[in-house]
Amino acid sequence: MQKINLGKLNKLIIHNIGNKGSADGVRFSDEMTNFESVEEIINKLIVSNFKFDELYQFHFLPHLDLNPVYSFVSSIFSDTEYENFIEHSKNVGRYLYDKSTHPQIKSGELCVFYMNDSSIDDEVTDCIGIFKSENKETVLKIEDKKTSYGLSDVSGINIHKLDKGCLIFNLEKEKGYLVALVDNTNKNIEAQYWKDKFLSVKPQRNEYHQTNEFLGITKQFVTKQLDEDFDVSKADKIDFLNRSVDYFKKNETFDKQEFEEEVFGDSNVIESFRKFDQTYRQENEVELADSFEISAQAVKKTGTCLQKCT
Repeated sequence: MQKINLGKLNKLIIHNIGNKGSADGVRFSDEMTNFESVEEIINKLIVSNFKFDELYQFHFLPHLDLNPVYSFVSSIFSDTEYENFIEHSKNVGRYLYDKSTHPQIKSGELCVFYMNDSSIDDEVTDCIGIFKSENKETVLKIEDKKTSYGLSDVSGINIHKLDKGCLIFNLEKEKGYLVALVDNTNKNIEAQYWKDKFLSVKPQRNEYHQTNEFLGITKQFVTKQLDEDFDVSKADKIDFLNRSVDYFKKNETFDKQEFEEEVFGDSNVIESFRKFDQTYRQENEVELADSFEISAQAVKKTGTCLQKCT
């Protein structure tokens, strides 16, 4: 996992983005938002919600430059005097509104901000943040009325849980930058618009992604394909999954052939796994190397799920 430190907040602006399918419209700000009194709260919100286990990168077909959000953030990074920051942020909002058509997508505040002097693995760089707040939290405000105290309800942004957000670091531009992602709402497939339709990002091909993907393929094979090709018991499947996790736990590097022999052993099972693996990669557009460094963080996170899934 890469070591990431966030820098100092420099610019921030807030817009309101509705649901286009419901014709909610948008409301854009024409001035920057003053954040001095709440800067510490914003920093805590970021730190507590982003884990940085897996980073992403913008992509788009047929060419990366056609990704609208990639284009907008590239313009912001190149605008060193921040002369057009407000207009660039509005472009982000317009595009988000265009993608907000699913009936489950709620209206909310879009926050676009700029951070100086962040770092990834000790390489100093700037960072752009894009957050959207969809679910409001109600708190009771105490009002001093001189002879007594009154209460009133106030609705606002949850200062502990971020609904949707991304941090874009100004590194590896030609590959789609480095992007950290969080999405705590709309988990169902129909509403996965933040990651896929709006940002259009894919996982960075690092050791965490490779480890996580291959463990996932193994799980799919054992739980869904084995029954069709062989007469296997639940105990057999649990044994395969345990052996697959054990392989990743005891090795620092992954070798596909070695993995197949240690986990499956039988040549017929290995052949079945290879066919499934090839089909899965093609259908899901997954690119994996046959040898890579193993991520202990991915093994800890995904391996536990594998051992409990049957």
